[in-house]
Amino acid sequence: QLQLVESGGGLVQPGGSLRLSCVGSGASLANYAIAWFRQAPGREREGVSCITTSHGVDYEESVKGRFTISRDNAKKTVYLQMNSLKPEDTAVYYCAARQTVWPGVCYYTGMEYWGKGTLITVSS
Repeated sequence: QLQLVESGGGLVQPGGSLRLSCVGSGASLANYAIAWFRQAPGREREGVSCITTSHGVDYEESVKGRFTISRDNAKKTVYLQMNSLKPEDTAVYYCAARQTVWPGVCYYTGMEYWGKGTLITVSS
């Protein structure tokens, strides 16, 4: 069974950068589409970015041009590079996985496995 662990969160000033990592264990990530979600206080969880098994990517509109998702299957890790952070990016960030046979498909629903999240606070 796949297990996911996020890391890299913390406190950062507006305009700063962070890189989140999502490390998988218990199974290869190669057959899983991976997505990053976030949940801010008092708000619903939302999809931020996803990456297909063939490294295709998708971004939520508010993070386009600022966030970059990537994966290294050999390291069983998916990254989310976040630049130009804004206070509204403050949230708990989660990674999630969904197994797929379709290399070009990205998912924000039907996720099978979730990490426990890492908190990002953007504040001066």
